[in-house]
Amino acid sequence: MKLYGIPNCTTVKKARDWLAQHDIAVEFHDFKKHGLDAAIAQSWLQQADWTKLINRSGLTWRGLPEQRKQLIQDATAALALMLEKTSVIKRPVLEQNGKLLHVGFDEAAYSRIFNFHS
Repeated sequence: MKLYGIPNCTTVKKARDWLAQHDIAVEFHDFKKHGLDAAIAQSWLQQADWTKLINRSGLTWRGLPEQRKQLIQDATAALALMLEKTSVIKRPVLEQNGKLLHVGFDEAAYSRIFNFHS
């Protein structure tokens, strides 16, 4: 199981803390250090709509020129942006054996994914 994100992101920290508290081992993939493989990003875009994967409320998106934002209308354009600016990807991305389990962090969703009942 892999968790993709950047270490200083608050949401990624929450997800990592939750996983650690529940003794769930995950491999952490740091976008800043390791980037993102095009095949992986493509796989995510086949499993989830690009609008779920692009964080349009984040600083990276808001910092894009308006005409660049207008060009992001489909998965192909989203893929190019995700590979160029990994920090535009909604974090964290939880994946297992190529299967996208969750984008972002939500305690209830993680509890369902890992079968924890509160």
